[in-house]
Amino acid sequence: MTRRPTYPSDEEWAILGPLIPAPRPGGRPARLARRDIVDAIFYVKRGGVSWRMLPADFPHWKTVYDYFRQWNKNGLWVRVNDALRVRTREALGRNAVPTAGIVDSRRVKTLQKGGPEATTVARKSTDEHII
Repeated sequence: MTRRPTYPSDEEWAILGPLIPAPRPGGRPARLARRDIVDAIFYVKRGGVSWRMLPADFPHWKTVYDYFRQWNKNGLWVRVNDALRVRTREALGRNAVPTAGIVDSRRVKTLQKGGPEATTVARKSTDEHII
């Protein structure tokens, strides 16, 4: 049974395809098309299913997960996001790089006390404080 690629459309794949690393030269030739791997990754991420629940017409879940993890470590998804953001901003007639940002103070994590060393030490009560 042959599956039709649906997750990156042909227009999306024209943008995404050049960003996906090609198989390394030498050694065994790649058995799987990069588009099938990306299609499976998008299926998992968009559907919110676990890797092991990939349908049988996708490549094996472990192979897909290994590619996802390797590309994540190499920073591929950050580069893809950056390229798509630049493309979208230019299509809207804006600067490719944002010139301002907004930080919501409720979401900024800080260490105002200086970490665990600065936390208040619990004191034991003494008899004179008991009423």
